[in-house]
Amino acid sequence: MSEKSSNSSGSDEDVDPESGHPVELGGVLSKWTNYIHGWQDRWVVLKNNTLSYYKSEDEREFGCRGSLCLSKAIITPHEFDECRIDISVNDSVWYLRAEDPKHRLRWIDSIELHKVESGYGSESSLRRHGSMLSLTSAASGFSATSTSSFKKGHSLREKLAEMETFRDILCRQVDTLQKYFDGCADGVSKDEFQRDRVEEDEDDFPTSTRPNGDCLHNNNGSKEKLFLPASPKGMNGIDFKGEAITFKATTAGILSTLSHCIELMVKREDSWQKRLDKELEKRRRVEDAYKSALSELKKKSHYGGPDYEEGPNSLINEDEFFDAVEAALDRQDKIEEQSEKVRIPRLTPVPPGDAYSVIGTHRFAKQPHSYSSSLSSVELVSASDDVHRFSAQVEDVVQNHMTYSLQDMGGDANWQLVVEEGEMKVYRREVEENGIVLDPLKATHAVKGVTGHELCHYFWDTDVRNDWETTIENFNVVETLSDNAVIVYQTHKRVWPASQRDVLYLSAIRKILATNENDPDTWLVCNFSVDHDNAQPTSRCIRAKINVAMICQTLVSPPEGNKEISRDNVLCKITYVANVNPGGWAPASVLRAVAKREYPKFLKRFTGYVQEKTSGKPILF
Repeated sequence: MSEKSSNSSGSDEDVDPESGHPVELGGVLSKWTNYIHGWQDRWVVLKNNTLSYYKSEDEREFGCRGSLCLSKAIITPHEFDECRIDISVNDSVWYLRAEDPKHRLRWIDSIELHKVESGYGSESSLRRHGSMLSLTSAASGFSATSTSSFKKGHSLREKLAEMETFRDILCRQVDTLQKYFDGCADGVSKDEFQRDRVEEDEDDFPTSTRPNGDCLHNNNGSKEKLFLPASPKGMNGIDFKGEAITFKATTAGILSTLSHCIELMVKREDSWQKRLDKELEKRRRVEDAYKSALSELKKKSHYGGPDYEEGPNSLINEDEFFDAVEAALDRQDKIEEQSEKVRIPRLTPVPPGDAYSVIGTHRFAKQPHSYSSSLSSVELVSASDDVHRFSAQVEDVVQNHMTYSLQDMGGDANWQLVVEEGEMKVYRREVEENGIVLDPLKATHAVKGVTGHELCHYFWDTDVRNDWETTIENFNVVETLSDNAVIVYQTHKRVWPASQRDVLYLSAIRKILATNENDPDTWLVCNFSVDHDNAQPTSRCIRAKINVAMICQTLVSPPEGNKEISRDNVLCKITYVANVNPGGWAPASVLRAVAKREYPKFLKRFTGYVQEKTSGKPILF
C-alpha cells in the first residue's frame, strides 16, 4: 500500500484523481476483543466501502478476521477518550483506538468519505443505482411508488379512459337524437296546421271543380288531401333505429365500466386497508423494540464492550468480573516488565533485629550529609513550620497515625495476616459499609541501606512520582500550601470492567521530633482526601476517598571503632497504613484480591526504587 493511502486524512488527497473514488487506507489500530484479552493491535484496512481487520499486516493473505459494510454504519468518536472511535452496524460494534487524536481524525474522515461514496445520498448513487421504475415514471408522467402498484393501477386508468370515450360518444348521440326529436315535433305541428286549413277549404270549394289535382281519388271513391311531407333540415339523414341501438349499447357499456371501476376501487380499498394495518402493526413493533432497546441501553452498555461499567445490577457475574480484573492486572505487569530498563532492587538480606540499635541516629551523625537541595529543604519539619489553612487538619491526622498506626498487631483489632514475604507482612481488617469494601490495610517492612528521611522524601516528592508509581494515568498539583504540603489531583489507570477512579488529596511530609535520645528518628508522609474548587468530581471518574500514611523509622547498627556510618549500618522500618473508600461498586472478592496482590508489589517496587536512587550517595538522616 502506498504511503499516501496509509497517511490519508479524509481530505482531497483521499480521492483517486483518475477514478474519483476514495483510495485504500490501512494501518494499525487497537481493537477491543473481549473482557479477558482487552485491547489488541490489529491491521485495519478501509477499502471499497468496507472496513476489514487482520491479526497483522503479514497475515492479510490468509483472509480477514472480520469486516463491516459502512453504508449504514454509525461512527461515534468517544466522549472522553481522544484516541477512540466506535463503529456500529445494527447489533455489531467495533471499538477501535488510534495511536493519537490526529490519527483518529484521519480514520474518521476517511471512513466518512467512503460512506458518502457508498451510494447513499450522493450524486453518483443516482447514476449508479437508477431503476427502471424511475425511467418509466419520468416518461409517462406518473409518480408511482413501485412497479407493482403501477401495474395494479393500470386497469383502473384504462377503464377511466373508456369512460371518457363513452361519454363523448353518448354526448354526440344525445345531440343527434335531440335534433331528431325536435324535427319530429316541428313536423307534427305543421301537419296539424295544414290539415286545419284543408278542412276550411273543403267547405268553400267543391273538390270536383279543382283542376289542379289537389284532391286525390282513391280506388274506393274516397278522396284525400295530398300533403307534402315535413322535411326539417337534417332529419332525412338520420338512422333512428341505428342511433337507438348504439345509444343502448353505449349506456350499457357505461354501466358495465362503472360497475368494474367500483369493483376495482373496492378491491383497492381492501388492499390499502391491509397495507395500512401492516404498517400500523410494523410501527407498533418498532416502537416496542425502541422502548426495549432504550430500556436496555439505560441499564447497560454493549455487553462485553470496554464501556461495560461496574454496578450492583451488572450482568457480568462475580467470577467473570474477577477474571477480567486479574487479566488486566497481568497485562499491566507484563507491560511494566517490558518497559522497565534495568531496575532490579538491591535487596540485601536483613540481619536479625538485635544487630541494630534503636538509639537515635543523631548520636552517630556528627555532620549532616546532604546530596539534594530538595531533600535538605524538608529537614526538621515541625508543626510550627508548616502553617496553612489545613494545618489543624494535618496535625490531627499525624497525631492519629502516630497513636494508632504504630501499635503492634493483636488485641481486639482483628487484623488478619494476608501476605508474608521475608520482612514484609501485610495485614487487613474486613470492613464493609453499604456493600462497599473499606478494609483498612497495614503493612510492615524493613529495608536496608536507606533512611526514613530518604524513603519519605521519594514517597512525597511529586517530581519523581511517575518514576516509581505505575498505576497513575496522570496527576497535577492543584495547589501548593507550603514547602511541605501540596494538594494533588490524580487519576488511576482503569482496570476493566471496574470504573476509572480519581483522587483529590492533601499530601504533607513531617519529621516527628524525638521526645528522648533513645527514640529513633521518625519521618511521616500522610495523604488524606480534601475538597477543592479547582478539582470538582466529574462523571468520567468515580471519586475515591483515602487516608494513607507512610511512617519510616531509621535504625542504626553502630560501626566498629571510629568508622563512619555506612549504608550497611542503616536499616529503615516501614509502617504503611491505608484506609480507602473506592466508591462505586465492585465485588468484595475482587477488591480484596486486588489489595492483597497490589500492595506488596507496590512496597517492593517503591523500596527497590529508593535503594537504587540512593546507592553510592551520602546518607541523609
